[in-house]
Amino acid sequence: MQPVGRIGILGGGSWATAIAKIVLTNVERISWYFRRGDQARAFEASGRNPTYLTAALFDPKRIDFFSEGQISNFVKSCDTIILVTPSPYFKGYIKKLRKSTLKGKLFVNAIKGIVPDENLLITDYLAKEYNVPKNLLTVVSGPSHAEEVVRYRRSYLTVAGYDSEQAEEVAKVMRNDVVNCVTSADVEGVQYASVLKNIYAIAAGICHGMQYGDNFQSVLISNAITEMNTFVNAVHLIDRNITNSVYLGDLLVTTYSQHSRNRTFGTLIGKGYSVKSAQQDMEMVAEGYFGAKCIREINQKYQVNMPIMEAVYNILYEGANVQNAILQLAKTFK
Repeated sequence: MQPVGRIGILGGGSWATAIAKIVLTNVERISWYFRRGDQARAFEASGRNPTYLTAALFDPKRIDFFSEGQISNFVKSCDTIILVTPSPYFKGYIKKLRKSTLKGKLFVNAIKGIVPDENLLITDYLAKEYNVPKNLLTVVSGPSHAEEVVRYRRSYLTVAGYDSEQAEEVAKVMRNDVVNCVTSADVEGVQYASVLKNIYAIAAGICHGMQYGDNFQSVLISNAITEMNTFVNAVHLIDRNITNSVYLGDLLVTTYSQHSRNRTFGTLIGKGYSVKSAQQDMEMVAEGYFGAKCIREINQKYQVNMPIMEAVYNILYEGANVQNAILQLAKTFK
């Protein structure tokens, strides 16, 4: 078991900001990498992220800021790296690093997405391309919107790891008086569930934008958790309880919360926006857009019946008529 040591956060968005808030309740100092130098400099000067969750106040004296051109120095400063970039950008960040730079680092994946084009989980990509040992790979997930975490609303997280002691070591820095954090051995299932729930949130948003009512939404979500369970069991069969918060809880909060960017993205489409115009209207990445393509391609191997995922994929990538796609989807529900 490796101590977490010095923690670094890779990413400057809202979830990265919330995770930094959590971690700084347990450690004295962190390293933090931002893609844009102006964002890092403004943060260091004001004690606030100038772009996301701007009301959250930090002590910049407890943060070592890194930005463009400094990613190698950032990694060298850390023992543990928490990955919180949008999934489409992850490979671009990591490719700037030599394999030797990552040797011995403990990784915590907080990205709720798959590596596009590769169709690999973040942990699998690190293991395959950078030879990171499995015992140094962990995942943090759960029903915790960044907007509520930074306001100290009670939240629940799960750290999954191949090594139970290592997972608990990470969990210690991810829990505090208002954040409960448990551990799990389901590294693959937790990651796949976090991708799927974003796809289902887009479906829920589309139906919301089309003014489908609560009755339909409840049936949509009950079918979504069944679809999720079937797929995750097909891909990685272990003894898991799909009603645990890291699966069902995260699905619920992502499909009904006003803070959900994937639900918001879907709502715009349901209201008549094109996919492109909905993306342009969003200020943040909707992970479910990329996840739908990845899961569909992965499912070509497993052939799981996934009507909700297929409907979302067809709307996003095949230009399917939204009304017809949802009407046909509704006929599959039980």
